[in-house]
This record gives sequence, structure tokens and C-alpha cells, in this order.
Amino acid sequence: MSGHSKCSSIKHKKRAADAKRGKLFARLIRGIESAAKVGGADPDGNPTLAAAVQKARDASVPKDNIERALKRAAGDLDGISYETVYYEGYAPGGVALYVECLTDNRNRAANDVRAAFNKNGGALATPGAVNYLFKRTGVVVVRAADTSEDEVLAAGLEAGIEDVVVDSDTLTVVTQPNDVQEVRAALEQAGIAVASSEVTMLPSVTVSIDEESVAKAVLRLLEALEDCDDVQNVYANFDIPDRILEAVA
Repeated sequence: MSGHSKCSSIKHKKRAADAKRGKLFARLIRGIESAAKVGGADPDGNPTLAAAVQKARDASVPKDNIERALKRAAGDLDGISYETVYYEGYAPGGVALYVECLTDNRNRAANDVRAAFNKNGGALATPGAVNYLFKRTGVVVVRAADTSEDEVLAAGLEAGIEDVVVDSDTLTVVTQPNDVQEVRAALEQAGIAVASSEVTMLPSVTVSIDEESVAKAVLRLLEALEDCDDVQNVYANFDIPDRILEAVA
């Protein structure tokens, strides 16, 4: 590769990374504004907002951006009014998808989500088809190399830990949605570094994907949905083994 071509490639990759970062920041700011408008602009009295603000901080969203979002939600600054809309459907392999949108234009959101499903082998479903498979849950993630399951339980059980899921790299702490910030604070007070915390939707059942072609198709659809401007979160119930993920990567 020539020096000029290599430089152009690096610039292109940087622009793509910057675009993804900008889109992530916009998504997190929308989440803050939406949570604040529903439950109030004071994080101390609004656990959902507190979790949204912490998620933005974990992603390195600038403090000024977060403060402006809170002011807009409180009515101190002019801003766009967003509404939450959900879409349900299936990816290849029978994987259930629950798509959360925050949008100021329902028609645009619906058209973009429908196009992503249609172009990537998925199928939209009627409301109620898959949402019962997911439960709103608080999740706090710590690195397995930094602590142990026993230490995590000792530090956060009284704060509201319901379960700890252990894998090779992380310990995933499961809580009630309103307990996620209190559990995080208890862990940090005990000297346990927290990688991230959020309120999310976890599936009650999972679909195992053991074929590379199906895994590629599922991930392609997820990426297409996440690229939609109005999509806030995509929840899925697939279980892809590490060996398959490594192969498709």
C-alpha cells in the first residue's frame, strides 16, 4: 500500500469512528432527555435518569453535553420533544428483536426500521409478539480480573444484588432497575472498579446460533438497526458461541 493510500485509509477509518462516536453520544443524550422528561430532571429522584447519566459518563460524553441535556429536559433550554416507540420482529434463525426508538418523527422511525428488517433478512412482527420475552433489568459490569464473585456479593448484596453471572472476562451483576445506582455505589465504595452500569432489557429465553452464516445475518441486521438515527436500543435473545463470533469477526 502506498503512503498516500495508507494515509487516506487512516483518515477514512477515523471519520467512520468519529461518526459512530457522534451517533453514540447523540443516542445517549436523547436517553437522558427522555428519562428526565418522564421522571423529572433531578437524577437523585429519578433512578432511570441517574442510570442514563451514568451510562453517558461511562461512554465519555462531555459533562457540558450532559448538563445541557438536563436543562433542555427541565425546560430551561429549547429542544426537540422525543417520544418512545417500540418495534418487534425476528432476525434470521428465529431470534427475537425488540427495538426501542426515541424519535420526533414516528413515520421516519417506522420507515427506517422496516427498511432495515426487509433488507437484512428479518421480519417485523405485530405488537406483543416478542416483548414478553424481555424484562427491564439493572446491570452492573465489573472485570473478572479485578475482583471475585464473593467480593462482589459481600460488597453489594444489601444494596440490591439479585444475581451475578460469571464468564471469562467479566462479572455481570443483575439488579432491579431502581437499584442499579445504589449497587454501583456500594461496589465502588468497596474499591471494586465498575466498567459500566445501565438499565437494559434481558431475555428470559435465548436462541442458540451455531452456524456462521446465520450468525453473520443476525449481526448484520442488528448493525443496520443500530445505524438508524431514531433507534435508541436493540434488544435480542440470541446466544452465539465465542468460536462463532471469532469466526464471523
